[in-house]
Amino acid sequence: MNKEILKNINVLYVEDEQDVREFTSKTISTIVNSVVVAENGKEGLEKFKENPEINLILTDINMPKMGGLEMCAEIRKFNDEVPIVITSAHSDPDFLKKAIDVKVSAYAMKPIDLYHLIESMIKAVEPIFLRKELEAVNLNLANKVEEAVKKTKLILDAQDNMVVLTDLTKAIDVNKKFLEYFNVATLEEFFEKKKSVIDQCKIENGFFNASQVKDTSSWISEILKLNEIDRVVKIENTSGEDRVFVVNIDDYEHKGEHYVVSFTDITELKEKSNLLEYQATHDQLTGLFNRQKFNEIFLKEIKRDKRYDNALSVIIFDIDDFKSFNDQFGHNVGDEVLKIISEIVLKSVREHDTIVRWGGEEFLVLLPQTEIEGAVNVAEKIRTTIENYENIDIPRKITASFGVTKLQKDDDENSVIKKADEALYLAKSKGKNLVVSN
Repeated sequence: MNKEILKNINVLYVEDEQDVREFTSKTISTIVNSVVVAENGKEGLEKFKENPEINLILTDINMPKMGGLEMCAEIRKFNDEVPIVITSAHSDPDFLKKAIDVKVSAYAMKPIDLYHLIESMIKAVEPIFLRKELEAVNLNLANKVEEAVKKTKLILDAQDNMVVLTDLTKAIDVNKKFLEYFNVATLEEFFEKKKSVIDQCKIENGFFNASQVKDTSSWISEILKLNEIDRVVKIENTSGEDRVFVVNIDDYEHKGEHYVVSFTDITELKEKSNLLEYQATHDQLTGLFNRQKFNEIFLKEIKRDKRYDNALSVIIFDIDDFKSFNDQFGHNVGDEVLKIISEIVLKSVREHDTIVRWGGEEFLVLLPQTEIEGAVNVAEKIRTTIENYENIDIPRKITASFGVTKLQKDDDENSVIKKADEALYLAKSKGKNLVVSN
């Protein structure tokens, strides 16, 4: 890491935990020019306005009075360039979108690893210094072309991100990191083997790729038209591993003639966001959707049914005498039974059906484009598969009772679930291990 780059940096550090704030600010003050400290986002915003010399923000996310991302969003209203590094042990699935919205440059997870934090700070300020160095080089470009090219190359090669210098129609130069990523020796070799940068981007939903441009040579112009949150690409490295990058485009001369295109690797940030989103919408034990995700899907399916007469049916079922099962054999066996039931249901329904762990030992299946007769058949298939299931690790036969209903014109999300519950109650009262429709 090039720590020298931090010597002239003035940092705004915002952290609400006193011990963390005091220790971290004291540590980073030894490697930067100055540190301005604030206890929350509101105070941080005020101090940023009072100190125009600040050229790096280091902030926590979750804080009283005003959070870190909210503070940065306010700062972005009048300063679009200051680099931002966030620190947090957050659990917000919308973090990635919010972070990209306020142009977060890098991040360091809590508890803070000082080496990683310093590395993140360097990564954040490098693009700013790259632009300043390129501007300085450009002042004498006309008279010192050869010298300027050499300096530019050195500056580009010093960057941790992949960097392309372009006039929008063609690549003028790339840095060493770019060549290493694609395992080529020169820019010419890259175009011989790879044809175009955009051709290396995976064609996948949610990522910018060649299918979104008419002419691959104009991809930079096309991506410039997008919101910054949509300037995300996925590119495979030489090890066959997919990496996710945010594409930053800087008109460093401000003349619309030459641009620095940098690719910032956010793979870990994206993966964490996906994991948090999965955890927020899925049951941890079975991997099925939870009620929160079901409510989102259910409302959409009801609207679709009302509009297109889609024939939407619902199955609710629960495991018979599950409490005594747990009491007799223990919760570990009970958990195994829940996983088995989940696998049986997944194999018994279509890909576009929705399966939910409704709570405890209760499950729900949402069946679009299915009349009541078809839903009863599906429920019966699940019931018999459960009844006939045998496993030496499960010491007692498993059975389940089912309630089935169909959405009618006067139903809403509450009434249709109530009807299915009533049918399930009737199945229980009739002796269990039955399918009853309502």
